[in-house]
Amino acid sequence: MLNLAALAAFTINAQTVFAGDPLLLPPDPAALSVETKSGEQRFSIEVADEPAEWRRGLMFRTAMADDHGMLFVFEDSQPRCFTMQNTAIPLDLMFVGEDGKIRAIEKGRPFSTMPICPRVGAHFVLELKAGTAQIAGIQIGERLRHPLIDRVANHSRRGF
Repeated sequence: MLNLAALAAFTINAQTVFAGDPLLLPPDPAALSVETKSGEQRFSIEVADEPAEWRRGLMFRTAMADDHGMLFVFEDSQPRCFTMQNTAIPLDLMFVGEDGKIRAIEKGRPFSTMPICPRVGAHFVLELKAGTAQIAGIQIGERLRHPLIDRVANHSRRGF
């Protein structure tokens, strides 16, 4: 005989395991800004600066505010690859050099396992909701401003 209570408990537990819990980092106290031709655009960000955070990113999230994003901070500048596995929100991915300038903007399709690998070196990657770059007028070559980015950009400008 089928035990409906056991089946219901199994289904709830399976959904929890397969859905996963989103990584929720505290909002960084400093806003990230981009100076565009139409003016300054500001975003509240979460900072992913550790390998476990890089791997998890925005997975399992179902919503995100229009003015919110996640900034991935790496130890060096090199080509980076991302996938949208387990990521339900369509995203704009901005690959940013050590100088703080956007080198590539790519679109991320929800749940896609296809690698997103522009042929540029990136010290940072900023993920925003899909369409945000176009709506805000953010283009390749524009500079992002945030204390974490500015520290690296100022350091690389001095030639250290």
